[in-house]
Amino acid sequence: MRYCGLFLVLGLVAAMGISRAADLPPRESYQRPADIPSPPSNPLTIEKVTLGKTLFFDPRLSRDGAMSCATCHSPNMRWSDGRVLPLKADGVPNARRTPTVLNSAWLNALMWDGRAASLEAQAVLPITTAHEMNFEMPLLLDRLKEVAGYQPLFTQAFGDAEITPKRVTQALASFQRTLVSKTAPFDRWVAGDENAISENAKRGFALFEGKANCVSCHKSWRFTEDAFHDIGLESLDPGRGAKVPSQLVLMQHAFKTPSLRDLPKNGPFMHDGSMHSLEEVIKHYEQGGVQRESLSQEMKPFELSDVERAYLIDFIHTLDGGPLDMEFPNLPE
Repeated sequence: MRYCGLFLVLGLVAAMGISRAADLPPRESYQRPADIPSPPSNPLTIEKVTLGKTLFFDPRLSRDGAMSCATCHSPNMRWSDGRVLPLKADGVPNARRTPTVLNSAWLNALMWDGRAASLEAQAVLPITTAHEMNFEMPLLLDRLKEVAGYQPLFTQAFGDAEITPKRVTQALASFQRTLVSKTAPFDRWVAGDENAISENAKRGFALFEGKANCVSCHKSWRFTEDAFHDIGLESLDPGRGAKVPSQLVLMQHAFKTPSLRDLPKNGPFMHDGSMHSLEEVIKHYEQGGVQRESLSQEMKPFELSDVERAYLIDFIHTLDGGPLDMEFPNLPE
């Protein structure tokens, strides 16, 4: 009778898609890196980070002096803005939700469509975009030169007080590289603390790796492989498809895989902010999305029970390390 009970339990486990620990990839593949990477052309220094942080929170980087980088990438909103559409994006064709800048030091393609190849290249885009900060770089440089308090900050960061577009973007990129997710319960479990996450979350992790196959796109410690996929949303936005030759069919309606770390509790989720709960997101993947030629080959329908879906959500919640400790800078006069 004891053996019958054991076989029954094993059968239930298999039916739920919960693999044995030996069947799962090693936990080491999810270990956090020890250091923050930076390019040789812009090595990370405390002085550049200090300057970049000041610039990031300074609304004088916008034409009307009302919007800073932190307006749309707020510490209180997991470094996004909590909006379905970004501020001033009403009426903008194919407007997209503001992505987080957490863990962006490891990115080699930024923005939902990957049009920026580095943090330095990305930094200038919101400053000069008409429906965002709406400023021209020459005018911004003139404004910063009039602020006496910036001269010592640029001198400390670069050796002299000259203010150039390159130095502004290097400083902003340096600060953003330091925005790294805090250690989460999942990280402690990966490090060997078996009590760091619940048994239900462990079952959710097995589903993540197995039956739900979320790991096909959400890999590594950041839970993204940084690739582009059409996941079958109703949106007509061409995404990456607008930036590559039309012959690349799989890039039509394709968007960068977002990280699953430190997600906002109630979204919005997806590039268009169209979903507001993790349950809604998971059900979308279960259904397989809109069937079209560009649909990602990873989008294969599957079915979870309500209990399994709850396990998967429990696991995703273990990736939340909580808000960063952030001391706001004193803006120079």
